Amino acid sequence: MMKGSLFVLQFLASAALAAVQLPRGWFTIQPTEKIKPGKFQGKPRYLTWMADSQIQHGVEPTLAYTVSAFYSGVLLAYERTGDQKYLDYVRHGADILLYPEHDGTVLFYNNSNSIDDIRIGHTFLDMFNATGDEIYKKAAANMRNQIDRTGRTPEGGFYHRYPGYIDQMWLDGIYMLDVFYARWTYEFEPDNTTAWDDIALQFDLINKVTTQSNHTNGLPVHGWDAGKTQVWADPVTGAAPHVWGRAVGWYIMALVDTLDYFPERHSGRKRLLSYLQSLVDAIVAAQDPKTKGWWLIMDPELAGVHGNYIESSGSAMCVRGLFKALRMGYISGKKYSKAALDGYELMTTSFAQPRGHGALAWEWTVQTGSLSSNGTFEYYASMPLFQNDLKGVAPFIFASYEYELFSSKS
Repeated sequence: MMKGSLFVLQFLASAALAAVQLPRGWFTIQPTEKIKPGKFQGKPRYLTWMADSQIQHGVEPTLAYTVSAFYSGVLLAYERTGDQKYLDYVRHGADILLYPEHDGTVLFYNNSNSIDDIRIGHTFLDMFNATGDEIYKKAAANMRNQIDRTGRTPEGGFYHRYPGYIDQMWLDGIYMLDVFYARWTYEFEPDNTTAWDDIALQFDLINKVTTQSNHTNGLPVHGWDAGKTQVWADPVTGAAPHVWGRAVGWYIMALVDTLDYFPERHSGRKRLLSYLQSLVDAIVAAQDPKTKGWWLIMDPELAGVHGNYIESSGSAMCVRGLFKALRMGYISGKKYSKAALDGYELMTTSFAQPRGHGALAWEWTVQTGSLSSNGTFEYYASMPLFQNDLKGVAPFIFASYEYELFSSKS
């Protein structure tokens, strides 16, 4: 978002102060303030260290999925520490998005037709559950209503965006839409069998068209074009040509998070568990034996080729997914725990680096990877790397939370 947009947000927030009371104790960290890492089992506590560092770096309070994911990470720090500053921080960010009407209308939302924008619904539900204030539920209902108007492929899968990506399903979108869809249904419509059937269908379809289309290493390719008209689409299957690491990361997180809500009695749960089992096996097999991370492009023949590299956001997502699957009992065994622990060690020794005033910087996150491109390896490899990109920061916080829970049980 441009700086001008941020100014508008700040202006609207200031103008509404007389009508709406902001949470007390609004928390920020000044650029010159020293960040203290804290300790967990005698080692630096990366869960709070990264959360505090990113708060100091600054996060614009927009409805972007990256911001919502970061807020989820901050709330995990709140859960583990009980420190009110983290809850206040997220509530302040959510409240800014509800100005100036403060009636559940979300600032700059404009009835979006992008699946990515549904992710902010989690933030509003988190605030509703934390405070009981109905305004947050009303805000989240915007995202639930968006699901009902989202376009579908002929098979019934949600396509990524209208009008840009008609008839395209991406792994990213499964995380952005379907986890929220499952959560809303679990919290407000638990007996809605039609919704549960629909959620299961999305995973059935994405598994069929991305994982089953890859006959090399069992990992899902980035996406699928039902019309088989995109330049990157296989003319027979419609599948994208490459396995993009961050898309795999979104997918494993979508599976482990959706299973939090998916009913035991529904036949689709067993299928989701089978997809997860196949995925974690493929992820562990694809882990780089030297670095213990995961490649930007995970096609086996491209490991180590010029332009490919161990990328931090996809690696963090894979580690988080493995840790959570272990914690929830979906998988068990030393090969999984070792892969997760080795991957987490890579993150804390290579990707998370202390900088000025003790703050952590998060390195080696690719800016983007989109199927609005030609989908070639050269395209993915040409995308720039960003420091402190929330697409890497948030999953690292998620992974740090899971690491703490795993270590506490070990």
